[in-house]
Amino acid sequence: MPNLLAFIPAAFLIAMVPGPATVMLIKQAARGSKRNAFATIAGIEAGVAFWGLAAVFGLTALLAASQTAYDVLRFAGALFLIYLGVKALFFRGTGEEKEIRPGTGFRSGLVTNVGNPKAGVFALSFLPQFVPAHAGTGALLVCVVAWIAVDIVWYSTLALLVTRLGQWLRRESVKKWLERTSGGLLIGFGVTVALES
Repeated sequence: MPNLLAFIPAAFLIAMVPGPATVMLIKQAARGSKRNAFATIAGIEAGVAFWGLAAVFGLTALLAASQTAYDVLRFAGALFLIYLGVKALFFRGTGEEKEIRPGTGFRSGLVTNVGNPKAGVFALSFLPQFVPAHAGTGALLVCVVAWIAVDIVWYSTLALLVTRLGQWLRRESVKKWLERTSGGLLIGFGVTVALES
């Protein structure tokens, strides 16, 4: 069995460090739709499951070993983050909020996480530290499930807090500031991912 007493607090600390997924969730939750916020969380966690299972079955080792595969995924992820950032940066409010489709949040959350190769390399280096050397894939799978559970608790708390502030966040001036700030952060994350060797 993995050392869950050590793993769970470590996973919480990692979840609380802001990254592209956190920015994406705040951006989606600020629109005021809990449904869309939780769809975004589902997308983020589908990405975590992808990288977690890839780590369990050794696929991220291939990514870590192949510079070409890593670079292709890195540039694709960076371009997507920059695209989302530019879209948010040049946001033009209409005064009326369009109906938000939960699929939009799910897709954004999923692609943000799957398109981040650092998440894969992180899964490969982070998960095994909490599993005894003699343990099989079952112990790693337990860690992946615990990682997803911790993420869901943290992101759900954050989403509920942001949607609670929804009416204030949807004021036109605040909405423009939030969109432009999140846009700048997403572009910054995209550039960082693209330039990292």
